[in-house]
Amino acid sequence: MKIYIAAPYTNGDVAQNIRKVMEVANILMDRGHYPYIPHLTHFQHIYFPRPYEDWLKLDNAFIPSCDALLRLEGKSSGADKEVELAKKLGLKIFYNLSEIWNLKKYKKD
Repeated sequence: MKIYIAAPYTNGDVAQNIRKVMEVANILMDRGHYPYIPHLTHFQHIYFPRPYEDWLKLDNAFIPSCDALLRLEGKSSGADKEVELAKKLGLKIFYNLSEIWNLKKYKKD
């Protein structure tokens, strides 16, 4: 599955938040999934800063192309908005990796 990872970015330590999402993405890839990591735009922003809204638009443009969204724990109004969009689009929402592992077959309808 193509899985969008929604998680805290600015709440807490940004570097640790990015690392956590990358670790989860690596686990998903090891299991044959294709994660989208919105936190990686952090590195683009370092060299080519853009308004916050531009990054939100970019992230939201990728959500419809995913099969599911994985919402990692932690306070994040941005991640909560991504969950809302994914729900409107009818994507499967997961809240931990074990929910994905227990899924026998997922069909996007």
